[in-house]
Amino acid sequence: MSFSNLKKSSKSSLDKINQQVSKLAAPEGEGRKQDTRFWQPEVDKSGNGYAVIRFLPSPDGEDVPFVRIFDHGFQGPGGQWYIEKSLTTIGKADPVSEYNSQLWATKLQANQDQVRKQKRKLNFISNIYVVSDKAHPENEGKVFLFKYGKKIFDKLNAAMNPEFEDEEPINPFDFWAGANFKLKIRNVEGYRNYDKSEFEAPALLLDDDEELEKIWKQQHSLQAFLADEHFKSYDELKQKLYRVLGLDGGAPKQVRNASLTDLSEDEEEFETAPKQKESKPAVKKQAAAPWDGDEDDDLAKFKELLDD
Repeated sequence: MSFSNLKKSSKSSLDKINQQVSKLAAPEGEGRKQDTRFWQPEVDKSGNGYAVIRFLPSPDGEDVPFVRIFDHGFQGPGGQWYIEKSLTTIGKADPVSEYNSQLWATKLQANQDQVRKQKRKLNFISNIYVVSDKAHPENEGKVFLFKYGKKIFDKLNAAMNPEFEDEEPINPFDFWAGANFKLKIRNVEGYRNYDKSEFEAPALLLDDDEELEKIWKQQHSLQAFLADEHFKSYDELKQKLYRVLGLDGGAPKQVRNASLTDLSEDEEEFETAPKQKESKPAVKKQAAAPWDGDEDDDLAKFKELLDD
């Protein structure tokens, strides 16, 4: 796609993005090495932070301005950590999801508590332009990758699909008709909270197409995060899972029931520390499986959404 075609498709691209969002059926590995391509907001001693960013269009040659990634991060009884991307990110069976589904099926409270601890985490990755970053002004006017959780993605989706009739839908990933995003971070009960974050009124990012094209060409590939080389094999993950959990014997029976392993990630009741008693079944009406979490916590991780 040329930059001129990107501008021509500005008005129609919202529909395409919404099609992708409606199909949501479905980085970094161990070591947590710092990737300088990623921007992270800084918070003060109280855990509060503020910055203004602009979500950018799809990179050249790609159709969607974000990818979605799942992973797991939990500690075993012996103190070892399991921090790995989930193979469900790329549509493959994953040993943790399968093992969690078996634990949950036992209906034993201890096993279900373990499942909550081991559930899948969700994050997204997009390209952004930093409009304002007072904590690090050197970042302003630059393009970065930004990883974020479902809470922020929900705000993007709400902008594209407003709830009320007097609200106009906007494409937050658009240079011309998009809007700056005011990222407001608060510390709520020890966790980062983004509820106060909001979009400004729609406006041009810059009134200069040549400068916008330069920004567009600086964007990083998002589909690269879904390459097989970034994921360990099923057997490697299974061996590590067994080592971390101190399990003996053969591999757990693989559960491939889609109603258990391929559900949406919008269950909220397991996001907070206090666990509420439930009288209804844990899995109902094809909602989210309890082991498939979507929380936006300090273990921020990710997966993708494809298909046209």
